[in-house]
Amino acid sequence: MFIRAYLRASTQEQNADRAKESLIQFAEQHGHRIAAFYTENVSGATLHRPELMRLIAESGEGDIVLVEQIDRLARLKQRDWDSLKQRLSAKRLSIVSPELPTSWLALDRKDETGFTDSILQAVNSMMLDMLAAVARKDYEDRRRRQSQGIGKAKAEGKYRGRQPDIKRRQHVASLLRTGHSYSEIQEILGCSRHLIASVAKEQRQSEAA
Repeated sequence: MFIRAYLRASTQEQNADRAKESLIQFAEQHGHRIAAFYTENVSGATLHRPELMRLIAESGEGDIVLVEQIDRLARLKQRDWDSLKQRLSAKRLSIVSPELPTSWLALDRKDETGFTDSILQAVNSMMLDMLAAVARKDYEDRRRRQSQGIGKAKAEGKYRGRQPDIKRRQHVASLLRTGHSYSEIQEILGCSRHLIASVAKEQRQSEAA
Protein backbone atom coordinates (compact mmCIF):
# COMPACT_ATOMS: atom_id res chain seq x y z
CA MET A 1 0.00 0.00 0.00
CA PHE A 2 1.38 3.40 -1.07
CA ILE A 3 0.07 6.78 0.04
CA ARG A 4 -0.21 9.32 -2.79
CA ALA A 5 -1.03 12.91 -1.86
CA TYR A 6 -3.11 15.05 -4.19
CA LEU A 7 -2.74 18.83 -3.85
CA ARG A 8 -5.04 21.17 -5.78
CA ALA A 9 -5.64 24.92 -5.78
CA SER A 10 -8.33 26.68 -7.77
CA THR A 11 -6.32 29.41 -9.49
CA GLN A 12 -2.78 30.18 -10.62
CA GLU A 13 -2.60 32.89 -7.95
CA GLN A 14 -2.94 30.28 -5.19
CA ASN A 15 -0.24 27.86 -4.11
CA ALA A 16 -1.36 24.24 -4.30
CA ASP A 17 1.69 23.14 -2.29
CA ARG A 18 0.46 25.06 0.76
CA ALA A 19 -0.98 21.95 2.44
CA LYS A 20 2.03 19.71 1.72
CA GLU A 21 3.65 19.95 5.14
CA SER A 22 0.39 19.36 7.04
CA LEU A 23 -0.28 16.19 5.02
CA ILE A 24 3.26 14.94 5.69
CA GLN A 25 2.70 15.44 9.42
CA PHE A 26 -0.71 13.75 9.27
CA ALA A 27 0.76 10.68 7.58
CA GLU A 28 3.60 10.50 10.11
CA GLN A 29 1.13 10.66 12.99
CA HIS A 30 -0.45 7.50 11.59
CA GLY A 31 2.90 5.75 11.11
CA HIS A 32 3.16 6.26 7.35
CA ARG A 33 5.17 8.19 4.78
CA ILE A 34 3.84 9.73 1.58
CA ALA A 35 5.25 7.99 -1.47
CA ALA A 36 4.41 10.65 -4.07
CA PHE A 37 2.85 14.08 -4.48
CA TYR A 38 0.64 15.19 -7.38
CA THR A 39 0.12 18.96 -7.57
CA GLU A 40 -1.93 21.10 -9.92
CA ASN A 41 -3.74 24.43 -10.18
CA VAL A 42 -7.13 23.73 -11.69
CA SER A 43 -10.77 24.48 -10.91
CA GLY A 44 -12.46 22.04 -8.57
CA ALA A 45 -15.51 22.06 -10.82
CA THR A 46 -13.82 20.15 -13.66
CA LEU A 47 -12.74 16.54 -14.00
CA HIS A 48 -10.06 17.54 -16.51
CA ARG A 49 -7.15 17.17 -14.09
CA PRO A 50 -3.97 15.72 -15.64
CA GLU A 51 -2.18 15.20 -12.32
CA LEU A 52 -5.13 13.46 -10.71
CA MET A 53 -5.45 11.17 -13.71
CA ARG A 54 -1.70 10.47 -13.52
CA LEU A 55 -2.08 9.61 -9.83
CA ILE A 56 -4.81 7.08 -10.62
CA ALA A 57 -2.82 5.62 -13.53
CA GLU A 58 0.33 5.16 -11.43
CA SER A 59 -1.48 3.76 -8.38
CA GLY A 60 -1.45 0.11 -7.47
CA GLU A 61 -4.51 -1.71 -6.18
CA GLY A 62 -5.37 -0.66 -2.64
CA ASP A 63 -3.27 2.52 -2.57
CA ILE A 64 -4.35 5.60 -0.60
CA VAL A 65 -5.28 8.98 -2.07
CA LEU A 66 -4.55 11.57 0.63
CA VAL A 67 -6.14 15.03 0.35
CA GLU A 68 -6.25 18.00 2.71
CA GLN A 69 -10.00 18.38 2.31
CA ILE A 70 -12.61 16.37 0.43
CA ASP A 71 -13.45 19.36 -1.76
CA ARG A 72 -9.93 19.12 -3.25
CA LEU A 73 -11.46 16.16 -5.12
CA ALA A 74 -15.19 16.40 -4.88
CA ARG A 75 -16.34 19.85 -6.00
CA LEU A 76 -17.80 18.22 -9.11
CA LYS A 77 -21.14 17.79 -10.76
CA GLN A 78 -22.82 14.52 -9.76
CA ARG A 79 -22.04 12.86 -13.09
CA ASP A 80 -18.34 13.74 -12.88
CA TRP A 81 -18.15 12.70 -9.21
CA ASP A 82 -19.68 9.33 -10.09
CA SER A 83 -17.15 8.95 -12.92
CA LEU A 84 -14.24 9.74 -10.59
CA LYS A 85 -15.49 7.28 -7.98
CA GLN A 86 -15.66 4.57 -10.63
CA ARG A 87 -12.04 5.20 -11.62
CA LEU A 88 -10.94 5.09 -7.99
CA SER A 89 -13.02 1.98 -7.32
CA ALA A 90 -11.54 0.14 -10.30
CA LYS A 91 -8.21 0.09 -8.43
CA ARG A 92 -9.75 -0.09 -4.96
CA LEU A 93 -8.19 3.26 -4.08
CA SER A 94 -9.24 4.78 -0.75
CA ILE A 95 -9.68 8.51 -0.18
CA VAL A 96 -8.29 9.70 3.15
CA SER A 97 -8.58 13.21 4.57
CA PRO A 98 -7.70 14.67 7.98
CA GLU A 99 -11.17 16.26 8.04
CA LEU A 100 -12.93 12.87 7.73
CA PRO A 101 -12.03 10.59 10.68
CA THR A 102 -13.96 7.63 9.26
CA SER A 103 -11.53 7.60 6.34
CA TRP A 104 -8.54 7.01 8.63
CA LEU A 105 -9.46 3.32 8.80
CA ALA A 106 -7.70 2.85 5.47
CA LEU A 107 -4.40 3.73 7.17
CA ASP A 108 -4.79 1.00 9.79
CA ARG A 109 -6.06 -2.20 8.18
CA LYS A 110 -5.78 -4.75 10.97
CA ASP A 111 -9.18 -6.41 10.86
CA GLU A 112 -8.53 -10.04 9.85
CA THR A 113 -12.11 -10.92 8.97
CA GLY A 114 -12.67 -7.81 6.90
CA PHE A 115 -16.22 -7.47 8.25
CA THR A 116 -15.57 -4.32 10.30
CA ASP A 117 -13.53 -2.92 7.45
CA SER A 118 -16.42 -3.46 5.01
CA ILE A 119 -18.93 -1.77 7.31
CA LEU A 120 -16.73 1.27 7.92
CA GLN A 121 -15.86 1.53 4.24
CA ALA A 122 -19.59 1.67 3.45
CA VAL A 123 -20.10 4.39 6.08
CA ASN A 124 -17.11 6.29 4.70
CA SER A 125 -18.50 6.08 1.18
CA MET A 126 -21.76 7.65 2.33
CA MET A 127 -19.85 10.40 4.14
CA LEU A 128 -17.82 11.10 1.00
CA ASP A 129 -20.98 11.40 -1.10
CA MET A 130 -22.52 13.78 1.45
CA LEU A 131 -19.39 15.97 1.61
CA ALA A 132 -19.16 15.98 -2.19
CA ALA A 133 -22.76 17.24 -2.41
CA VAL A 134 -22.04 19.93 0.19
CA ALA A 135 -18.86 21.00 -1.61
CA ARG A 136 -20.70 21.28 -4.91
CA LYS A 137 -23.55 23.30 -3.37
CA ASP A 138 -21.06 25.61 -1.65
CA TYR A 139 -19.28 26.15 -4.98
CA GLU A 140 -22.52 26.89 -6.83
CA ASP A 141 -23.76 29.23 -4.07
CA ARG A 142 -20.53 31.23 -4.13
CA ARG A 143 -20.58 31.46 -7.93
CA ARG A 144 -24.19 32.66 -7.83
CA ARG A 145 -23.44 35.30 -5.16
CA GLN A 146 -20.37 36.40 -7.12
CA SER A 147 -22.42 36.71 -10.31
CA GLN A 148 -25.11 38.69 -8.50
CA GLY A 149 -22.49 41.01 -6.99
CA ILE A 150 -20.85 41.60 -10.37
CA GLY A 151 -24.23 42.28 -11.97
CA LYS A 152 -25.07 44.85 -9.30
CA ALA A 153 -21.65 46.51 -9.59
CA LYS A 154 -21.98 46.72 -13.39
CA ALA A 155 -25.43 48.26 -13.09
CA GLU A 156 -23.99 50.89 -10.72
CA GLY A 157 -20.95 51.46 -12.95
CA LYS A 158 -18.55 50.26 -10.22
CA TYR A 159 -17.28 46.99 -11.70
CA ARG A 160 -13.58 47.02 -12.63
CA GLY A 161 -12.90 43.30 -12.92
CA ARG A 162 -10.38 41.31 -10.91
CA GLN A 163 -7.54 43.49 -9.73
CA PRO A 164 -3.96 42.22 -9.31
CA ASP A 165 -2.44 41.95 -5.83
CA ILE A 166 -0.01 44.86 -6.20
CA LYS A 167 1.77 44.39 -2.88
CA ARG A 168 2.33 40.68 -3.52
CA ARG A 169 3.70 41.38 -6.99
CA GLN A 170 6.02 44.02 -5.53
CA HIS A 171 7.37 41.47 -3.06
CA VAL A 172 7.99 39.00 -5.89
CA ALA A 173 9.74 41.70 -7.94
CA SER A 174 11.95 42.64 -5.02
CA LEU A 175 13.03 39.04 -4.44
CA LEU A 176 13.74 38.56 -8.14
CA ARG A 177 15.95 41.64 -8.18
CA THR A 178 17.96 40.29 -5.23
CA GLY A 179 18.66 37.06 -7.10
CA HIS A 180 16.24 34.66 -5.42
CA SER A 181 15.19 31.61 -7.44
CA TYR A 182 11.58 30.78 -8.32
CA SER A 183 11.58 27.94 -5.75
CA GLU A 184 12.92 30.22 -3.02
CA ILE A 185 10.28 32.83 -3.76
CA GLN A 186 7.55 30.18 -3.66
CA GLU A 187 8.83 29.05 -0.27
CA ILE A 188 9.00 32.59 1.12
CA LEU A 189 5.71 33.98 -0.21
CA GLY A 190 3.64 30.83 -0.79
CA CYS A 191 2.76 31.99 -4.31
CA SER A 192 2.59 30.15 -7.63
CA ARG A 193 5.33 29.87 -10.26
CA HIS A 194 2.85 31.37 -12.73
CA LEU A 195 2.73 34.60 -10.71
CA ILE A 196 6.53 34.73 -10.41
CA ALA A 197 6.94 34.18 -14.15
CA SER A 198 4.41 36.94 -14.84
CA VAL A 199 6.32 39.43 -12.66
CA ALA A 200 9.64 38.35 -14.19
CA LYS A 201 8.22 38.96 -17.67
CA GLU A 202 7.10 42.45 -16.65
CA GLN A 203 10.60 43.16 -15.36
CA ARG A 204 12.21 42.05 -18.62
CA GLN A 205 9.83 44.17 -20.65
CA SER A 206 10.50 47.17 -18.43
CA GLU A 207 14.27 46.74 -18.73
CA ALA A 208 14.05 46.39 -22.51
CA ALA A 209 11.94 49.53 -22.92
